[in-house]
Amino acid sequence: MVRSAQALHGAMLRLLEVKSFDQITIRHLVAEAGVHYATFFRHHPTKEALLDHVAAGQIQRLVELAVPVEQQVDLHAGFLTLCEYVDAHRTLWTALLTGGAAGAMRAELLRVSSEIAVTRSTPDLWLPVELGVACTVNLIVETIVWWLKQDAGTTSPSEVAAILTRLTTSLELL
Repeated sequence: MVRSAQALHGAMLRLLEVKSFDQITIRHLVAEAGVHYATFFRHHPTKEALLDHVAAGQIQRLVELAVPVEQQVDLHAGFLTLCEYVDAHRTLWTALLTGGAAGAMRAELLRVSSEIAVTRSTPDLWLPVELGVACTVNLIVETIVWWLKQDAGTTSPSEVAAILTRLTTSLELL
């Protein structure tokens, strides 16, 4: 069961690198994963449910990489770690944030960010925590989407991290 689930997850990631989400069918997924058609439905009711799982995995990976750096070093270092990861997986993140997965990615990032904010909230902030999280997540996502729509190499991960740092600190969102 675990191998089948991992194979389907990997198949979705690989197919998103070369096709838009709308072009991917369950038959494509099972062929890429090397599993039987019925096996797909033992794990996920729809391809959208698999996409939600993939989105959650990618967001979890970003959190595992960026949050510890941000907590131990600084905000800019956390953003740089995030941007370097996205850049290293640019095709995948372009598909996830600009294609059919964009809603799932935003929702998962908002969910995870809200969980983190509860443990780190400062009572003297002028902005309600929920609103601050929503604004910050949208600012980060929109900045990354803007970056991913540019030709690769136009703006470096370091430059995007600097933009994110300045935007969030100048708006006093974090």
